[in-house]
Amino acid sequence: MIQQINISEASVYVGTYRKYNEGSIFGKWLKLSEYTDKEEFYTACRELHQDEEDPEFMFQDYENIPNGLIDECWLSNNVFKVLESFENMDESQKEPFLIWCNNGHHNLAEEYIDDLISLFENDYVGEYDSEENFAMELVEEIDLPDFAKRYFDYQAYARDLFCGDYWSDGGYVFYSS
Repeated sequence: MIQQINISEASVYVGTYRKYNEGSIFGKWLKLSEYTDKEEFYTACRELHQDEEDPEFMFQDYENIPNGLIDECWLSNNVFKVLESFENMDESQKEPFLIWCNNGHHNLAEEYIDDLISLFENDYVGEYDSEENFAMELVEEIDLPDFAKRYFDYQAYARDLFCGDYWSDGGYVFYSS
């Protein structure tokens, strides 16, 4: 299960490779919400390490940033757009969205966030206690006599559903698109 991310607290500890190689981890936590875009963030990084002529930034740690948007020496061009969109997303959608991105092989760093959100909204079915409970809900929507529902094999139906049309992770169910 993906840990819930508090985007409003997204921050990066910024040091430099030179300082690190010289035995220093000097840097500072920079909160991304204080910057409007990547260029403004990098300007703050340069000001922080103005004692170096051409600092090579090292993102030694980060918090509350979705996977794929940052690495030790790299920050995605999409990071501020993704963080803004994620902040505006309904709280109940955030965790399943990240699960969907990771399992659907979608790349937050390269794909347009608005397109990703639209695709996610088309694929996301909801949260269920189990795949079998999801299958039971689908059967309830069918006009079957109660007699037939008593003999219905929900476990087998769920297994078949999740072999093709649907997938789940952490209790969240998605269409296989």
